Amino acid sequence: MIFDFGTNEEAAQQARHKVDGWKQAFRLGDKLLLKFEREEQTGPEKEEAGAEEPPKSAKAATKGKAKKTATKSAGKAETKEEPAAHVRVFLRLAFSDHEKLSYQRWLDRIPTEEPFRSAQGETVRSGQTEFEKTSEQFEALD
Repeated sequence: MIFDFGTNEEAAQQARHKVDGWKQAFRLGDKLLLKFEREEQTGPEKEEAGAEEPPKSAKAATKGKAKKTATKSAGKAETKEEPAAHVRVFLRLAFSDHEKLSYQRWLDRIPTEEPFRSAQGETVRSGQTEFEKTSEQFEALD
């Protein structure tokens, strides 16, 4: 399942917390795997916000919320928020073949829960043509 949260980092983090709660409460372990994909914005917004900053490392880009940077101008400190990255959440359901009912229940439940409901969701099943591409993309994420 792929959920596009746009630039709403807070909703993406709520989704992560929700999945972590499910994993703990229902003892799902590695049956729900969640990974983030963040794409830095480019264009006029990024250039205005400080293009002289060095690019973030891949590990820093996957860590969490948008960081605030402090700048000094005319002796007073200002805080400005960096432009938010485009956030997509990849959620892999890894149920075994004999757990088809649990798999279907989670497949139906997840898009109806609050942080996921507000995001644009897409479900890619193992028989579809995009599955291989999506699976490789999921494995490439940290």
